[in-house]
Amino acid sequence: MADRLTGTVALVTGASSGIGAATGLELARRGAAVALVARRKDRLEQLAADIQGEGGRAFVLAADITEQRQAVDAVERTVAELGRLDTVVNNAGVMLLGPIVDAPTAEWDRMVALNLQGLLYVAHAALPHLLTAADAGPRNVADLVNISSVAGRRAATNSGVYNLTKFGVNAFTESLRQEVTERHVRVSVVEPGAVATELTDHLRPAIREPALKVFAGVESLQAEDIADAIAYIVTRPRRVAVNEILIRPTEQVR
Repeated sequence: MADRLTGTVALVTGASSGIGAATGLELARRGAAVALVARRKDRLEQLAADIQGEGGRAFVLAADITEQRQAVDAVERTVAELGRLDTVVNNAGVMLLGPIVDAPTAEWDRMVALNLQGLLYVAHAALPHLLTAADAGPRNVADLVNISSVAGRRAATNSGVYNLTKFGVNAFTESLRQEVTERHVRVSVVEPGAVATELTDHLRPAIREPALKVFAGVESLQAEDIADAIAYIVTRPRRVAVNEILIRPTEQVR
């Protein structure tokens, strides 16, 4: 199992912490050379050192993917440095919950810019390379995995614009899947429930406390659980496309 991605290259956004960091490490353990993309270069360098310490190969790319030029450069530099691109994990995202009435719309702008535009910029830049990889060895298949959320399946109070972005990720993923699946680029969406990451750290204090109470007593998923699901998707045989994974803590009801 550990060598299934040998000879391939993966790019992971939001790789400085949480699901992105865990995924970068897991894909490297499966044999992929991994490009680590995020804004916090120091965190990326530490993760790269961990990967290299285990005998893997990692390439650090400090970038803000909400800027299209930086998103394109991250993809192009990955291909230039590592030689190809077989797997992309669009993980970068932010969750800024709160009422729609009287909301600080700067928070909406941040979510739309990162959760949607950043994801779109990376996908658009990566697709030509993924299509090329799908036509060649070692696996003759390529993968684009978009990280959505349970919030992409059901709307909730105080989650309106976050819901909007994640419903959008789901819709975009399915449309693109239909477009390129016959060319052996598999497009998948992963929808986590509550995960113990930094995601809630960005909430305003007045919002954070009640948001955390919703999951009081629930044993949250760990970032490694989501990384394992992503690795499952991208290590399937060429004939198998896992289109969608919804993954919640056992105790999470909604």
